[in-house]
Amino acid sequence: QVQLVESGGGLVQAGGSLRLSCAASPRTFSKYGMGWFRRAPGKEREFVAAIRSSGGSTYYADSVKGRFTISRDAAKNTVYLQMDSLKPEDTAVYYCAADSRYISVGQGRYDPRSYDLWGQGTQVTVSS
Repeated sequence: QVQLVESGGGLVQAGGSLRLSCAASPRTFSKYGMGWFRRAPGKEREFVAAIRSSGGSTYYADSVKGRFTISRDAAKNTVYLQMDSLKPEDTAVYYCAADSRYISVGQGRYDPRSYDLWGQGTQVTVSS
């Protein structure tokens, strides 16, 4: 079974930075598009960022564009989310996801239903 494990969450002050990591199986990393989503209390899961299997194309929610950077390291089988200039509204559980069905294309890459493999999440809390 493919496994995704997130790490790197924590408590930071507004304006600070965190780097989240998603450790994936070699098959997942090599073949699947990957995404980061987040869910705040009382809200639905929302798209944050996505990256193609090649790592050549990246996509971001408007709310994080210019502040967050998604990347992947093939040698470490890991996808990263570098988060800078964090705001209190970034507080959420962050989830790593993989698309094993190759449907996270076009507008589909922004839809959590396009991803069928999920990690357990890591908490990010930004204090004001």
